[in-house]
Amino acid sequence: QVQLVESGGCLVQAGGSLRLSCAASGIIFGRADMGWYRQEPGKQRELVAAVTSGGNTNYVDSVKGRFTISRDNAKNTVYLQMNSLKPEDTAVYSCYARAYERPGYLYWGRGTQVTVSS
Repeated sequence: QVQLVESGGCLVQAGGSLRLSCAASGIIFGRADMGWYRQEPGKQRELVAAVTSGGNTNYVDSVKGRFTISRDNAKNTVYLQMNSLKPEDTAVYSCYARAYERPGYLYWGRGTQVTVSS
């Protein structure tokens, strides 16, 4: 059974920092592409950052230079370091995994709420 469990979301002031974590189980983590989406109420889900199994990363333009995605294959965990947070970063952040064993399918976590106050 595949599980993705996010943590780290909370209320923070604008300009502050947070680190989100996503712990994965049930997949060969080192061979999975991982990433983070976010969604605000009433809006479309947006891909924020992704990291491939080989370590290549990409980011949505609005977070470049502020957010950093990383992975620790020994801990089966992917992180999203968020700095210089803005109120528009407020959203539910969800982790996904594209497993090597099932490449056409995305596994999802339940999400963690990030709220940035002005």
